[in-house]
Amino acid sequence: VYLITLDTKDLKIFKVSANGQAAKFELGAQQGYKGSPLEITLPFELSRGQNVIVEVEYETSPSASALQWLSPAQTAGKKHPYLFSQCQATHCRTMLPCQDMPSVKHTYYAKVSVPKELIAVMSAVRDGQEPDPSDSSRVIYRFRQMFSEIVCYVLCREIGPRSRVWSEKEYVDQAAFEFSETETMLKTAESLSGPYVWGQYDLLVLPPSFPYGGMENPCLTFATPTLLAGDRSLSNVIAHEISHSWTGNLVTNKTWEHFWLNEGHTVYLERMIGRALEGEQFRQFKARGGWKELQEAVHQFGENNVLTNLVPSLKDVDPDDCFSCVPYEKGFALLYYLEELLGGPEVFMGFVKSYTQLFAYRSVTTKEWKDYLFTYFKDKLDILNKVDWNGWMYTPGMPPVKPQYDTTLADACIALAQRWQNAKDADLSGFSEADIKQLSSHQLIEFLALLLLEDPLPQSHVKRMQEVYNFNSVKNSEIRCRWLRLCVKAKWEEAVPLALKMATEQGRLKFTRPLFRDVYNFDKFRDVAVKLFKEHRDAMHPVTATLVSKDLKVDQRTGF
Repeated sequence: VYLITLDTKDLKIFKVSANGQAAKFELGAQQGYKGSPLEITLPFELSRGQNVIVEVEYETSPSASALQWLSPAQTAGKKHPYLFSQCQATHCRTMLPCQDMPSVKHTYYAKVSVPKELIAVMSAVRDGQEPDPSDSSRVIYRFRQMFSEIVCYVLCREIGPRSRVWSEKEYVDQAAFEFSETETMLKTAESLSGPYVWGQYDLLVLPPSFPYGGMENPCLTFATPTLLAGDRSLSNVIAHEISHSWTGNLVTNKTWEHFWLNEGHTVYLERMIGRALEGEQFRQFKARGGWKELQEAVHQFGENNVLTNLVPSLKDVDPDDCFSCVPYEKGFALLYYLEELLGGPEVFMGFVKSYTQLFAYRSVTTKEWKDYLFTYFKDKLDILNKVDWNGWMYTPGMPPVKPQYDTTLADACIALAQRWQNAKDADLSGFSEADIKQLSSHQLIEFLALLLLEDPLPQSHVKRMQEVYNFNSVKNSEIRCRWLRLCVKAKWEEAVPLALKMATEQGRLKFTRPLFRDVYNFDKFRDVAVKLFKEHRDAMHPVTATLVSKDLKVDQRTGF
């Protein structure tokens, strides 16, 4: 008897065939977030090398967590509905029966039928379109992804020789401006890591409910509209997603315990792109900011929480529940530490490039990565053997070694933050708009991030800050979120409606979760936060709704 087991969740299976013959199948018991295994019994004996085509006729559930269906009212244009998918980490099984784990990679071909006034795009090469022969009001788009390293997880403008940006028409011109440096970033990444193998590199700006900054779907990066700052200051997220073309898509973590292999290396490569384009001081500045984000994440989880391990045990743990910046920033910190030990950025980038080439089209574990590190640097084993590997990888909390990052670009931010922290009410008249006139958007983010790590400022201080800096008018989402959090922590009541507005008008987890948490922790407005969440929950992405409900201690099943 030959069995094929596929992951499913909330799928209705009608029939299964193998090479045209009816096949027996059985859905196993529901196993929490993992769903139900679909066991298919092949109706014939197999011989070596035999091809088997398995066809499954099925239907998804309206609650499929991989899919978000938006009504026209939830879009920028307000005219047509919108659908997008987000499969990482374990949601692809709600969209189709598959082996839904990062260790399994596959090619695919797809035909998508949509109303003719709409456009379909996928993480694959476009392979033509044609009228739907069964319905004259629809059109079929064809896609082909021939690389075997795919993991299950409108309008357009050309922005480069291999890139287009797609979005609703309300965003398309903004997006074309914001992401106009995409080709420069691609060429820089190729100079560091080797050829870009995916052909086209397109960007799709999704509706505001998209829960992540970006998603590295091969050929088609998904991006949040919160990146549209108007000054290209948040385009480092695109550098991050471009970097995933090597670390994440070309070489992939074998299981979610090893997620840092995807994200730590990608942050490292993203910052090497920043180094090439903006200089070493800029890389040091971004690394220092990442360290502070790691501190906040560790504080949020608790410094003894094993989910802050670089390589956590995720047995019976939904990967979504432990999503944070830990694998990103703790992973980067380890790679940067090794870079310093082993000879500097050029030397260590040589290892990263060799690693991506050796393990291309494969899924790897931390042990395989470490074994290759020791092989590549075989003449420096005395250095590698002194590294506290257990402290870095299997111990909760902050890393055992704190890198000493250059503070040149941070010094002005540090000095201004300290002025505000130490100021008495009588000193507030000494602050003026000139304080921040020479600071970049990146430095303003750093300034506010420094203040968020300290005890809340008095209300008098945040009110004066608004008078002289007018942060309420800033469009940059990274600045705006930190500013509103600072105000809520200071218990400035006038800021609460603004914070809740930002928490609900977009759904990026990086912003929505901390804004809701901070208002929830402001006792006077706890019930307001819960009430507003319940009112907006159905319009949120399923991942966002689930995680915010846990933050606010709202039962997803009962709503209380």
